[in-house]
Amino acid sequence: MAVWGIGVAVYFVAITYRTSLGVAGLDAADRFHINASALSTFSILQLLVYAGMQIPVGLMVDRLGAKKVLTVGVVLYTVGQFGFALSESYGLALGSRALLGCGDAMTFISVLRLGSRWFPARRGPLIAQIAALVGMAGNLISTLVLARLLHSFGWTQTFAVSAVGGIVVLIVLLLFLTDHPKGHEPPPAPAEHTGATFIRRQITDAWREPGTRLGMWVHFTTQFPAMVFLLLWGLPFLVEAQGLSRATAGELLTLVVLANMAVGLVYGQIIARHHAARTPLALGTVAVTAVLWALTLAWPGDHAPMALLIVLCVVLGACGPASMIGFDFARPANPPERQGTASGIVNMGGFTASMTTLLAVGILLDATGNNYRIAFASVFVLEALGVSQILRLRRRAVRRERERLVVSRVEAVHVPA
Repeated sequence: MAVWGIGVAVYFVAITYRTSLGVAGLDAADRFHINASALSTFSILQLLVYAGMQIPVGLMVDRLGAKKVLTVGVVLYTVGQFGFALSESYGLALGSRALLGCGDAMTFISVLRLGSRWFPARRGPLIAQIAALVGMAGNLISTLVLARLLHSFGWTQTFAVSAVGGIVVLIVLLLFLTDHPKGHEPPPAPAEHTGATFIRRQITDAWREPGTRLGMWVHFTTQFPAMVFLLLWGLPFLVEAQGLSRATAGELLTLVVLANMAVGLVYGQIIARHHAARTPLALGTVAVTAVLWALTLAWPGDHAPMALLIVLCVVLGACGPASMIGFDFARPANPPERQGTASGIVNMGGFTASMTTLLAVGILLDATGNNYRIAFASVFVLEALGVSQILRLRRRAVRRERERLVVSRVEAVHVPA
């Protein structure tokens, strides 16, 4: 448990760095003299690097183990955060966020692999939700601590001090983390598990599994509304479009994070006990999110009532736990030696959707003179696309999962004593 906790701490720091721009968006616009499209490029580039690294990282985790990949990730995201603190130009700041995104990309899949090595498979859904829950606590550091430090001490001091967290977890990681319990070492990878041919086969075999593709689309459809809100556009939307103070807006962002943590525990318990609840939970979360967004954007008058904004933020908090359901479709569809690759494919989904929406909102805000109602309507387009793919794949994935379960039970019966 303690070893796995080190990996989760690495992920916690990564989330803190990833979401730090969410409370500094308006400050970044002033510091680098940029418009909405240029501001969204920060997060788009960060997520582009993150999404693009998912399959390579999955392959690395399958081949090298979690500790080596996490070590490289911590070094990269810490250097990126320091670089962002010292950046005076827009170009240097972009490069720093790209480096941060690359390091961030190496954390969550590695933590999932640690969980599969240190806990029994039946606890997989709950362990994954707890990892995501603790990671989301990093968001609280951004909304509660970094926002206040930024106001009190300024840009450079705030981001530089936050980067010290990366150094601390790197030291702990190098000293204490191990890939698996003693005496439970996995068999060495065969010599042929290298080279381009093996990589292509690993990716192809994972993609052919309907459960992997369904997991990717579940992650795609559920994660991005909250990610876009927390990562960049939530604070400007609440301040500029809804007329709230930055302090009140920060409290609502904190509510999203707290709701995420509470719902994560509930979803994890439900799925661990009732596997059939996966699809209803995912689709139900998407439906409720869409309804609340529609009510907020279509509310007559200039501002939606505070009660509606509170409910919206609570519902957005369920998006993160719902996205974790995607991994629960991919996990039973793939053998242990392919878990990292399959998780990488799934994780690409939500971040691709987030990146697309961040770009769309930034472009539409500039094109419409900061009309947030039109800009945020882009959320519905991606939700509709994702739901159509979930409905198309769900029966095939469940049928394939049942077939694999039957085969595994037959093999277990015929294993010699």
